[in-house]
Amino acid sequence: MMMRKALMVAGTLLLAACRTSAPVATAPAPTPAIAPPAWEHALARQSTDATLYQYSSAEAHRLFQQCYELARIRLDANLALPRARPPAVVVDIDETVLDNSPYQVKAAAQDRAFNAATWNEWVLMASAKPLPGALEFLRYASKMGCAVFYISNRDEAGKNATIKNLFELGFPDANEAHVLCMDASGSDKTKRRNAVMATHDIILLAGDQLRDFDEAFKDRGTELGKPLVDARRDTLRDRFILLPNPMYGTWLDAVAGKADSLKAGNKSTFFQQHAY
Repeated sequence: MMMRKALMVAGTLLLAACRTSAPVATAPAPTPAIAPPAWEHALARQSTDATLYQYSSAEAHRLFQQCYELARIRLDANLALPRARPPAVVVDIDETVLDNSPYQVKAAAQDRAFNAATWNEWVLMASAKPLPGALEFLRYASKMGCAVFYISNRDEAGKNATIKNLFELGFPDANEAHVLCMDASGSDKTKRRNAVMATHDIILLAGDQLRDFDEAFKDRGTELGKPLVDARRDTLRDRFILLPNPMYGTWLDAVAGKADSLKAGNKSTFFQQHAY
């Protein structure tokens, strides 16, 4: 009888202990990855060949070398001309002196289109490599007495990382005064170019977009901007070096528009309208 009571008491105490002890935490199931929307999948697929060309082709590698070889010829010719102020060379950064195709490769691998958040992560890594010929040319320009200004539409939040990236690669004038990022005034580079011209004569510009030379080239309403190129061909020949970029740009916006969700459809429509 005593044994039976002891067992009953022990059972009661054990049950009470179970009721007052903290519940065991259960790890939540991992959140499943959210698949990209159909439009993003289509857009990412459409960009893969351009990314492959820029990232992996010997042709793109040679094109950059060739552009900067021409840049040296143009620089020497323009330095021989009379000028009133110290000479300067103005260059864009992305797809002009720094190679961001690894960012595009990762986006393609993940079936993703361009995204501001992942782009900012890439910029803050400060790990972009120099494009072929860029570093050698700008060092040469600096040696010849030219100030180098980097006018970029990277935003101010990424400016320090951009300067770090350029400086660690050995680019000349990679500092606060010579790296001019996009501010609240927007992507038009005219104001920043004018600031350089207040103290220097710009003898050569280089970029992967015609807008890196003049904002007038943003207008692609007439024959996608080609007549304006023809009209200004002589000035472009002497003063501007255009680098290859099949991955993105004003040329693509002119066909596909700016709304990401509509770009794939707009491209298809363009092909249908222009197919022979």
